[in-house]
Amino acid sequence: MLDINFYRKFDDIQYQLDQGALKDKNDLFSALEKIRSETPVVYNIETTNRCNMRCKMCPRTTMMTRKIEDIDKDTFLRVVEQIQPHSQEDWEIWKEYCEEKYGIAEDDEPSENHFFLYVISKVIQLHGYGDPLLDVNMHEYVEILHKKGFFSYFSCNPANIDLERTYKMLDAGLDYIKYSIESVNDEEHKKIRGEKSNFTESYEKIEQVLDYKHRNHLNTTVVITMLDLNRKTQKEDYDKLLAAFAGKDVYIYLKSEDCQWYRKDYHGTHSIHWSELCKHPWMTMTIKSNGEATMCMEDFNNEIILGDVHKNTLEEIWNGDAYRDFRMAHIENRQNMKCNEQCDMKLIGECLK
Repeated sequence: MLDINFYRKFDDIQYQLDQGALKDKNDLFSALEKIRSETPVVYNIETTNRCNMRCKMCPRTTMMTRKIEDIDKDTFLRVVEQIQPHSQEDWEIWKEYCEEKYGIAEDDEPSENHFFLYVISKVIQLHGYGDPLLDVNMHEYVEILHKKGFFSYFSCNPANIDLERTYKMLDAGLDYIKYSIESVNDEEHKKIRGEKSNFTESYEKIEQVLDYKHRNHLNTTVVITMLDLNRKTQKEDYDKLLAAFAGKDVYIYLKSEDCQWYRKDYHGTHSIHWSELCKHPWMTMTIKSNGEATMCMEDFNNEIILGDVHKNTLEEIWNGDAYRDFRMAHIENRQNMKCNEQCDMKLIGECLK
């Protein structure tokens, strides 16, 4: 989830920064504190960081060194019991805002920015640097969220589909499941995602998931994405993917690559999220599989730890000294910070004139 109220109110601060009306770091800090909720909004809960893929575009493949572990159910429950879904009133205001600012309505065609505004903004994201399909307890976590009124979502590798476990997730009320597919050619897919990946078997399993959904009148939205990796055959491959799923009940779009800081061929983004200033220190909290609260899901090695849900409440972490210092680090644009060295998003301190 995003703190959609903070997101909207930030526009006024953005305007003041653009006009040079906010020049002092302490004034900026105070302005952000005025619109920041004292109650945290959780962006994602990484239930596992285990993965059997070797995706060439993922820092997990070559740079992640933290211990492989799954979240335990008590920790998951502890987090969920401390947060609330968006109210319907706030959501209606948000929809008007998105139409007015971005020209994108809730019933528009699928796109990466539509997905960000109308799905990411409302769901609890259940993936981080692992594949949720490898978490045998995922259907229980989906059920917990569903009963508490939250929307659930995760992205995964379809080669890992276990049909029996997937059906349990759909039955439990899973709202969105996103399958990442990079090619309709198995060998090309393996070059990008690793030897464990494929298209042919994945496609057959996705068809069975869709069939199960329709036969049981379930509401899960099946999302298909291909990453724009700036490959020579990118458009051709995406057109083939569109053809493969033509007439199927799927939400499909071409997705800009997220962080590209470690790539030699930085090729930009079409994403609203990655084009705007980073609001995460004031807008969202990320919980990792070991219960640590970190700067955001991009912190693959948990290097900026802001708290531990086993030791403190979410509010104590969110309003604590570590978060306060982290927010000031963004405002001061500290150069020795991971956010400056290993992320593409622009820090708010870069706008101080």
